[in-house]
Amino acid sequence: MNTTCQVAVIGGGVVGCSVLYHLTKLGWSDVMLLERSELTSGSTWHAAGGFHTLNGDTNMAALQGYTIRLYKELEEITGLSCGLHHVGGVTLADNRDRFDMLLAERAKHRFMGLETEIVGPEEIRRIAPVTNTDGIIGALFDPLDGHLDPSGTTHAYAKAARMGGATIRTHCMVRETNQRADGSWDVVTDQGTIHAEHLVNAGGLWAREVAAMAGIYLPLHPMEHQYLVTEEVPEIAAIIDAGGEHPHVMDPAGESYLRQEGRGLCIGFYEQPCRPWAVDGTPWNFGHELLPDDFDKIEQSIEFAYRRFPALERAGVKSVIHGPFTFAPDGNPLVGPVPGLRNYWSACGVMAGFSQGGGVGLTLAQWMIEGEPDRDVFAMDVARFGDWISPGYTRPKVIENYQKRFSVSYPNEELPAARPNRTTPMYDIFSDLGAVWGQQYGLEVANYFAQDGEPDYETPSFRRSDAFDATAREVRGVRQAVGINEVHNFGKYRVTGAGARDWLDRIMAGRIPAPGRLSLTPMLSPSGRLIGDFTVSCLAEDEFRLTASYGAQAFHMRWFDRNAAEGVRVENISDRLDGFQIAGPRARDVLASCTRADISDMRFMDVRRLVVGMTDCIVQRVSYTGDLGFEIFCDPMAQRQLWWVLWQAGQPHGMVPFGMRAMMSLRLDRFFGSWLAEYSPDYTAAETGLDRFISFRKNVEFIGRSAAEAERDAGPARRLCAFAVEAEDADVHAYEPIWLDGAVAGFCTSGGYSHHAGTSVALGFLPTARIKDGLEVEIEILGQMCRAHVISTPLFDPEGTRMRG
Repeated sequence: MNTTCQVAVIGGGVVGCSVLYHLTKLGWSDVMLLERSELTSGSTWHAAGGFHTLNGDTNMAALQGYTIRLYKELEEITGLSCGLHHVGGVTLADNRDRFDMLLAERAKHRFMGLETEIVGPEEIRRIAPVTNTDGIIGALFDPLDGHLDPSGTTHAYAKAARMGGATIRTHCMVRETNQRADGSWDVVTDQGTIHAEHLVNAGGLWAREVAAMAGIYLPLHPMEHQYLVTEEVPEIAAIIDAGGEHPHVMDPAGESYLRQEGRGLCIGFYEQPCRPWAVDGTPWNFGHELLPDDFDKIEQSIEFAYRRFPALERAGVKSVIHGPFTFAPDGNPLVGPVPGLRNYWSACGVMAGFSQGGGVGLTLAQWMIEGEPDRDVFAMDVARFGDWISPGYTRPKVIENYQKRFSVSYPNEELPAARPNRTTPMYDIFSDLGAVWGQQYGLEVANYFAQDGEPDYETPSFRRSDAFDATAREVRGVRQAVGINEVHNFGKYRVTGAGARDWLDRIMAGRIPAPGRLSLTPMLSPSGRLIGDFTVSCLAEDEFRLTASYGAQAFHMRWFDRNAAEGVRVENISDRLDGFQIAGPRARDVLASCTRADISDMRFMDVRRLVVGMTDCIVQRVSYTGDLGFEIFCDPMAQRQLWWVLWQAGQPHGMVPFGMRAMMSLRLDRFFGSWLAEYSPDYTAAETGLDRFISFRKNVEFIGRSAAEAERDAGPARRLCAFAVEAEDADVHAYEPIWLDGAVAGFCTSGGYSHHAGTSVALGFLPTARIKDGLEVEIEILGQMCRAHVISTPLFDPEGTRMRG
């Protein structure tokens, strides 16, 4: 047995074998897979084997499309059969909301190049004749949907990897994983110790236990899942005898998926009375076993299925497959370098392994070999969860996600499980003021403040919600007087040391400010793509504060750790620094009445230490609202006292609390972008307009400089621009296609309603050569073609006189 390798992959399911294959495909051959039993042990062998492209995240959908296209390539490479059946699939909609969701997905697919289509009941009956379409409005048809042989596919990955030089060791039990001082790993097995430069956890059902060997927790939990296979069904037999195959049918109302299996049918359920499995850990001796049949928990689902697919009721049950598979709290995989560990990689929580396994393998191999994936994969990045997460949080969220697997996913929906979890000292005060809460990164965040007659719960919707009027009221309060909200949902970092400025100059593409000033700067990957948009505040030559997206803390800290420098300390102080933002024309008056310091000369982009009331604060003259505003940071222990000082001082000036719904409307007035919407690793600084903050004159080889200079010289092929949209009752959310001259020319990144200007606004990309002020386009929103035109002048304070004055 080899005792050294470049990469050791733990786990021989479809994901582990995909990772192994893609490592060899991209050029690393000294790679080894370790499997305690046989390949496909765990959840792979009993999977239903379905695959589809439908996914609310466009990059995840693209990776699923890659996975599906890969199977024919694997067959050609290896000569093995994956048992492919490209039969297509329909996803049914029995109410307006479900149909709106399908319309939104179809619109996304237009600019992705996916050939899906919306079909009506008559067409559904033609495509999927076993379906009873009573009560069905329509469906989304995807010709790429299908199913395969799970075992054959996994062995095809494995053979392709071996052909590329990989080694696979079965019946090799990993006992320990111990990291050496140089960052490499000793993998202790029952057949000896293997020294690997990199370690990949593809442990599947045992991923939690494998992670614990390295002293880390991965937020995963197995769920019991059950599907049935019937005896021969005459309707299916007739289709087969005629040379055809029946497509997949996803019925969200019945929480089920159905496909042909031989001359019968296979139907699986995501039932509401679901059960988590192996709560206290997956037994090591579990492998090719199944769980006992449990018809009680799917009784109601079966009854519904008999009405939707009457042929099922007439067919006998041939077999019941009841086994576990793992979920993360949001249902997406956990992929990438694990924050806090060197050379430790996650490829876990891939519950849809035959839809996503190829994309996961490709992504991880790119990350390991090339330094970054070729697209934004934050939706499955292991760093999207922080070290605050626990098994007690993970389990109820996984249960919730399982139950909502086929539910409508709304853009404004706030899921209730495991909440409230993390709160600030302001939670009860804001609740008394009518706060309607959302959450970000496990933290409760006020979406809006309900007053008399306004809803204390925002009804999920694809259209303008019942929080519309409350949001408008808060926007008016900010624009006409002064508003206040918390700054708890900013990621905050303290950078200190004699080399702090030099380090920041290398990490950040923009100018690093002088003491007492702040600057805005993008942070770039080596390929020049955006991995952060930061405010950098200089408190002293050896002390800086950074602020960015709260939900990207682990993502950003991982990057800081990867690029650490001697003599520089970077601390994540996101939850050790809190406070408030005050914004609006009366903001300066409020702050001036709360401090003995003279702030009349405090310029836009200044930062100062001030005593506000009794509290030592760091105050920044900047605001994401695009208005006159101040960010006031303090110790959370003093936050309530600071609140009462600011709130009482603000009453004579008409101060109102405002939440994130108003914030997102206010930022549209100035065309400000948002992290993971306008700014993400899918885009570059020049495409998004953040290149105006790059300091090409500084004599520093900052990360991504050569790529940014090349793009500056050539010019980007597309650019972000703003649109005024003639929308009715639904605004842009994200990824709606933009039509120009009868063809899809771009897509939206985000949007909403500007309550200040009284118009619907969208941000999105168009080809640079076509962009001009007033250019008329159409934006497809929920199947409707809405007229829109490019706007280049901000809707509020176009000259920036109030913001800067």
